[in-house]
Amino acid sequence: MRPRLYVDLSKVQANAQRVLELLSKHGIELVAVTKVTLGDPKIATVLREAGVRIIGESRIQNVERLISNGVTGPFMMLRIPQLSEIDRIVSLCDYVLVSELDVLGRIEEFCREKRRRVKLIYMVDVGDLREGAWYENAVEEIVEAVKLCDWAELCGVGTNLGCYGGVLASEENMRMLLNIRDNVEKLTKKSFPIVSGGNTSALKLVEESRLPWGVNQFRVGEAIYLGTDVTNNREISWLERDAFILEAEVIELKSKPSVPVGETGFDAFGRRPNFVNRGWRLRAILALGEQDTVPSQLKPLDGKAEVIHASSDHTIVDISDVDRSICVGDTMKFRLTYAALLRAMTCPHVEKVYV
Repeated sequence: MRPRLYVDLSKVQANAQRVLELLSKHGIELVAVTKVTLGDPKIATVLREAGVRIIGESRIQNVERLISNGVTGPFMMLRIPQLSEIDRIVSLCDYVLVSELDVLGRIEEFCREKRRRVKLIYMVDVGDLREGAWYENAVEEIVEAVKLCDWAELCGVGTNLGCYGGVLASEENMRMLLNIRDNVEKLTKKSFPIVSGGNTSALKLVEESRLPWGVNQFRVGEAIYLGTDVTNNREISWLERDAFILEAEVIELKSKPSVPVGETGFDAFGRRPNFVNRGWRLRAILALGEQDTVPSQLKPLDGKAEVIHASSDHTIVDISDVDRSICVGDTMKFRLTYAALLRAMTCPHVEKVYV
């Protein structure tokens, strides 16, 4: 059998409802992000049923997939647009995150040509070093952006944290974003009603009532699907953490030394593995590898199992201390991190089973 990824749609929906309820109490709109699911229409449908209004995507192909399967907008394009895709983005998306004046100018041209209104959120880099105008000169750049807009509506500012530099959301960088918005409004005499300042890593500020008032939109994926917050290195206790379970078959079961024999170099992925001499260990090889997921970030449901290493097609798990008896042909199951889920959802060799 192929590796199977079990998707519990009821738990995804429950998580979306809980996140939505928390944010709504603080006047924050939830944009539910489906990019980790490859724009899965079944998942998008339960998000809608949970009460989510806006679905966020980073690939226009995923938006097209959602629409072709009957999922309607509004959609938000999360990745700053490629010039080559602006025509499709303007046609299908209602909100677009932008960070380049030239790109904004092209969006304005297409909006005028198609006579279609699209709402734009100008991204500000408050320190994480991913997309956005650098915070020290953001006001000047956004003021220039306002001058370019007629059919396109520049309606807010946003930021991203945690995904590149690992910078944590804080009261300070949220206030920085709000101050930039306030200064732009003063200079342009234009209202910017959206401050899209949060993602999963910023939920902690809301939980602890530390989020400055005025940040009113969060773009959330990880918390909804996994109940985790990788940037803050925590599991979110009030969310379901097993909505996605990966299962793979055992194809070999043998006792072997825990350290290779012979001179070693790098593995097939250019890594130099580290081995600890623990003597002979019972090892299960799974029909699962780096092509299917990120094996090092799998969390075995057999609590005493340990993922040792993996190649393209094989994952080796130490099961010496596992309580149950495992045989060739049996399966092992795992919870996943965000990175492991991303690769599993996008791999055609992993069967998706909806529960």
